Amino acid sequence: MSELTLGLIVLVVTIGLLMVGVPVAFALGGVAVGFLVVFEGFGMLDFVAESLFGYLNSFGLLAIPMFILMGAAVASSRAGGDLYEALDRWLYRVPGGLVISNLGACAIFSALSGSSPATCAAIGKMGIPEMRKRGYPASLATGSIAAGGTLGILIPPSVTMILYGIATESSIGRLFLAGLGPGLMLVLLFIAWSLFDAWRQGYKLTGADRVFTWKEKFTALPKVLPFLAIVIAVLFVLYGGVATPSEAAGVGALLCLLMAIIIYRMWKGVELWEVLRATMRESVMILLIIGTAELFAYMLSLLFITQSLAAWIADLEVNRWVLMACINVFLLIAGFFIPPAGVILMAMPVLLPIIVSAGFDSIWFAAVLTINMEIGLITPPVGLNLYVINGIAPDVNLGTILRGSIPYVGCMVLGIVLLCFFPEIATFLPDLVFGEQI
Repeated sequence: MSELTLGLIVLVVTIGLLMVGVPVAFALGGVAVGFLVVFEGFGMLDFVAESLFGYLNSFGLLAIPMFILMGAAVASSRAGGDLYEALDRWLYRVPGGLVISNLGACAIFSALSGSSPATCAAIGKMGIPEMRKRGYPASLATGSIAAGGTLGILIPPSVTMILYGIATESSIGRLFLAGLGPGLMLVLLFIAWSLFDAWRQGYKLTGADRVFTWKEKFTALPKVLPFLAIVIAVLFVLYGGVATPSEAAGVGALLCLLMAIIIYRMWKGVELWEVLRATMRESVMILLIIGTAELFAYMLSLLFITQSLAAWIADLEVNRWVLMACINVFLLIAGFFIPPAGVILMAMPVLLPIIVSAGFDSIWFAAVLTINMEIGLITPPVGLNLYVINGIAPDVNLGTILRGSIPYVGCMVLGIVLLCFFPEIATFLPDLVFGEQI
């Protein structure tokens, strides 16, 4: 049996397990162990146990639970509501200012929490009812929040970028900066479409009738600014080489937890337990996926599947942009069914040699891949953000939410096209801060 045929069998079995609902970590680990035992013998079982824990014995992985704790502390507080209210008070006179406030709040809160569902829930609980009360179409009110929530995996600090860095052995600092430009680009595209869609559906884009005094504007800031200052400080020490990602994340998590306790009086044991429990649950899930994905990648390499696939694609001699289009289609389809962490850790060991040999920048590709993963968050059958929005606005049916979200998928596709024509959107800041890659 050829390596490519064997690779196809591995792909079919893996997708089959994922399609029937087997958790990503168990699917990857089960396939890896099964094929290692079949082709290398039962002696590989001793290696599996030792390697699985060996893959997780890395100081760099400590950044993941710390950034998750940092986001959980913010997401469990009223920071999202306060952020939304602060932006609304400053932008209320701008035509379409409410939808701009919502998308801006999504962008900022996603940077604070790093979680797409948390962003949708925190901003949507206040933003959706307020937009509908002021006459915005239900599809726009729900679709804009669903799309805005996806920014949580792109704008730094992003756990998704950390996973990409682990899978490709890339600089976390570079990857964070590579997500900033595309993230801001998507915010602008989302705002542009939202304003056009509101006008198209007959909504008159005027400022709110209510007037906020300067005192009311500034009193909305003190609860929000400390969290923003912590994120900026964490990114500053990270980019400045003062601390490693794990050290910066640890300090940031502690400070965010302290701010949540001080500002929002979250000192009850039940509240703190919920923050720690959410952190533990998500961290264990991601770390288990990392360990089994590394084992899966080892299996592919040992059976010479990865190398054979890369050589086969190189021999095709197709235009590299045709190749990139095919990769994007694959990522798009994978994102429909598999969470971002699973796609990155499962696919990158195979894709990285291909994109590098085709002459693409792996840091630039991180932004392209992440936007593909964002699309999966607002498209069926998984479409996690759609169900979160449906949960906080149950009177809006899922079809209306989906109809409002689809145009934002077009904005993301346009964003990928713009990144292909202007890769500097993703690479300018990393090259400016860290110097160009050789």
